[in-house]
Amino acid sequence: MKSVLVRIMGFPATLIHGDTLVLDRWLWLREHLAPVAAGSRSLIDVGCGTGAFTIGAARRGYRSLGLSWNTRNQRVAAERAKLCKTDLASFEVQDVRALGERGDLKGRFDVAICLECIEHILNDEGLMRNMAVCLKPEGILLLTTPNFDFRPITPPDDGGFAPVENGGHVRRGYTPDDLRRICGAAGLEVEKIGYCSGLLSQRVTRLLRFLCRHMPPVAGWTLILPLRAAPPLLDRWVSKITRWPGYSITLVARRKQQNERAVAPPPGK
Repeated sequence: MKSVLVRIMGFPATLIHGDTLVLDRWLWLREHLAPVAAGSRSLIDVGCGTGAFTIGAARRGYRSLGLSWNTRNQRVAAERAKLCKTDLASFEVQDVRALGERGDLKGRFDVAICLECIEHILNDEGLMRNMAVCLKPEGILLLTTPNFDFRPITPPDDGGFAPVENGGHVRRGYTPDDLRRICGAAGLEVEKIGYCSGLLSQRVTRLLRFLCRHMPPVAGWTLILPLRAAPPLLDRWVSKITRWPGYSITLVARRKQQNERAVAPPPGK
């Protein structure tokens, strides 16, 4: 059904086939991803899933490379990029834990994005460092990950968290101090920390999960479809009034110029 929707609706279908949090992340990403002349800037999507954000970035002019370990996901992502007529998006099968082994990606990208991936990786400092290395000096990292202080949408969100990498979350989430610490160790300068996916979005997603446990998922998805318009319009204000924590914490960070100088060989060498 998912690719059928993409065939009918195009790119927007990639953002609404799952829970409402996916659209929230795209709306945040879009705010920080200014349109550019086609192919003039490069972007890497670390942990791209089925490619919605890679495709979205390509539609805004970025030569976009999506990485995921999952062969099926990469096949689906490539199919959707073709359906969306997005020639600037490409996909490679890559375990992001081994990103540091890809010498061909070092210093290549103006932008790196990593949405809801780092919480799956035990060596999060290593992943952050390797993403920084993929960036050009002054390149930008845009990242979302669960907010440590979120309120569980459904009980499984509250743990337990696996001590091994089995596809699930290995930690609850991150605080602003956590992100500043691992960014600093990676040579990234934090420019902005915020939040997305507030009360309304979380409640609609909670309803969707409930319905999909008690009826065919297509039926649950159809029933909540009219409710999807509310979070983008109202969530920011409702969450501010109720002081409801965002499900995800958002990060904008920049690779420091001195990173490039730090790895340069000494004079005369």
